Amino acid sequence: MKITGYRCLATQHDWGRPVGDVNGHVASGITEVPILVLETDAGVEGIATGSTHDLERLFPAIEGQDPRAVASLYDRMLARVFKSGHGGATFGGIGTIDAALWDIKAKLAGEPLWRLLGAGDRFVEGYASGLDIALDDDRLAALYRSMAERGYASGKLKGGRDVADDVRRLRIVEDALRGNADRPGLMLDANESWHRKQAVRHVAAIEEQLDLVWIEEPLRRWDADGHAALGRAVRASVATGENLTGLEQYRPLLDAGAVDVVQVGAIWGITHYLRVAVAAHARDLPVSIVGPTANAAVTHAAAAVPNPMPTEVQDLGAPIGVTLDQSFEGGGIVLGDEPGAGIRIDEDGIAARMAGEGWRSAAGPHVRSARTGLRLAAEGSA
Repeated sequence: MKITGYRCLATQHDWGRPVGDVNGHVASGITEVPILVLETDAGVEGIATGSTHDLERLFPAIEGQDPRAVASLYDRMLARVFKSGHGGATFGGIGTIDAALWDIKAKLAGEPLWRLLGAGDRFVEGYASGLDIALDDDRLAALYRSMAERGYASGKLKGGRDVADDVRRLRIVEDALRGNADRPGLMLDANESWHRKQAVRHVAAIEEQLDLVWIEEPLRRWDADGHAALGRAVRASVATGENLTGLEQYRPLLDAGAVDVVQVGAIWGITHYLRVAVAAHARDLPVSIVGPTANAAVTHAAAAVPNPMPTEVQDLGAPIGVTLDQSFEGGGIVLGDEPGAGIRIDEDGIAARMAGEGWRSAAGPHVRSARTGLRLAAEGSA
């Protein structure tokens, strides 16, 4: 059996609300979702969402190979680009190919991916998260009430601009989720928007009034010393890692004792997640997936590792023309029985997608502000 080719599609996800973080937001709530279809000479196709960056350079590493050799093909892709480096967007292309390979492998085995990976239970515990920086208080409350109706007892707020705003909005999240827990778990995501002392002052001020489970991405992703210092200064756990592109980038953080909750971005693929989970487990640390809304395959892997913290649940819908074999209930994600990763696509539906600039907007959260971490006074709320 051989890998023979691939094709790329593009659809969109309509969030039904503005989405973003302290760096910016997409006002339309419509974001693009690249799709990869990996072809074989047996007619079995692997489907994955994530990134289609650098596929022309990466594909020769797997062309003509047996798709079932996923781990070795992953390393072949890393080796293919070792001179220029596999970081950044190239790592997204590797991750999407990797997820498509796992989809093929599970389809050939006639099993859902969670079962192939060794999980004993299809249920993956989750927490509510809304990319909610641009929502007013009423919409924020409505969003988390809708998540509470699905059983979620913990929530993560986007913040970092102003302590008073963050405390008020965290209380809104807490109140919305209180029906499922006397003390709902609260997390705050600052998306790398502070320098070290800003982070200490901001988190300490919040902790005078609220108990935070974790503070997420408080500093630049590579600042091992800073994360370690912050962890010693506050009660909350320090969570980071979603933007690290390669296992080697975790080493300084792990060696410095700088991270309490090891995070993995879903867009980087299954093999990456599995390897990071093992590295974290060797240090008695939990691992948590960030952003699996349109990357459902990695959720299957979360069911199969020994150290999973709840997985982020950002939205209950699916991209246009995409059907995911999963449901959101009981405070988590219930994976289905379809062979593979449970991702089906309707190419006609995708062709009729709505137009929009999405994440590529200059006002969106993927563009870092030139003044981030440099302001003396709070900006105020969105």
